[in-house]
Formats: sequence, structure tokens, C-alpha cells
Amino acid sequence: MSQSASQSRLVGMSIRDKKIAAGFLAVSAAVVGGWAEFAPHSFYDSFPGFGRHWVSGAGAYDEHLIRDVGGLYLALLVITVWARLRAQPEMLRMIGAGWLVFNVAHLAFHAGNLDGFSTGDKVGQLVALAVVALAAIVLLLPERART
Repeated sequence: MSQSASQSRLVGMSIRDKKIAAGFLAVSAAVVGGWAEFAPHSFYDSFPGFGRHWVSGAGAYDEHLIRDVGGLYLALLVITVWARLRAQPEMLRMIGAGWLVFNVAHLAFHAGNLDGFSTGDKVGQLVALAVVALAAIVLLLPERART
């Protein structure tokens, strides 16, 4: 086996890995979107759960805004599930790009607005959003060459 053939198998992500990343993003979208859309006040008071209050710590309650966020996440859920089921490289890259654009802006906002949160909540928010960004990046990586 030539060196370039063995290297080509090591470069990029498999479709299976990309489907796992898309599945993670879909679950994330379902939890956040469903909660925000169908129980907006609970989402405001209790997100992400476990005694944490990341949304209420960021400002006043706005049902319209929270339901819009819920709708956005549910839309991401639909297109992410569709792309995962089709598992075509171009569709997975498109979903990754969409998630990354949204999540980089989301991460940047939270990174610049951490006042009033405990150290654990600061770290938790940034890590959670960074993991979502990494999953989106996985979808953007080139596909592993088939042998």
C-alpha cells in the first residue's frame, strides 16, 4: 500500500461519524426547541435544568423571543434530521455550516455577557456552546476517502 493511499484513509471524517454529530445536534435542537416553544416560562426559569438558570440570568422574560428561539431550534431539528437520514456529504456540510453560523454568534454573545453568573455557569455555558460548534465543524470536514 502506498503512503498516499494510507494517508487518504486517515484524512477526513466518515459518514458514520458525521451522522453521529448530526444526531447529537438534532437531540440538542429537540430539547432546546421543544422546551422553549412549548413551555417558554419554564425554559426561561429553568434552562438548562439541574438547578441552573442561564436564560433568566441574562435578562427579563420575553415570551415572544423565547418562542422564536424555540421555533429556530425546531427548524434546525427538521433540517438536521433530514440531512442525517439522507446522509449525503453536501447536505451534511450545509447543515454544519448553518449550525456553525448560528452557534458562533450565539457563543460570541454568551462569551461577552457572563457577568452575574457563577464560575461553574460561565464554564458550563461556554463548554456547551463550544461542543455544539465542534459538532457543526465535524459536519464541515472533508469525507474520508473510501478504499
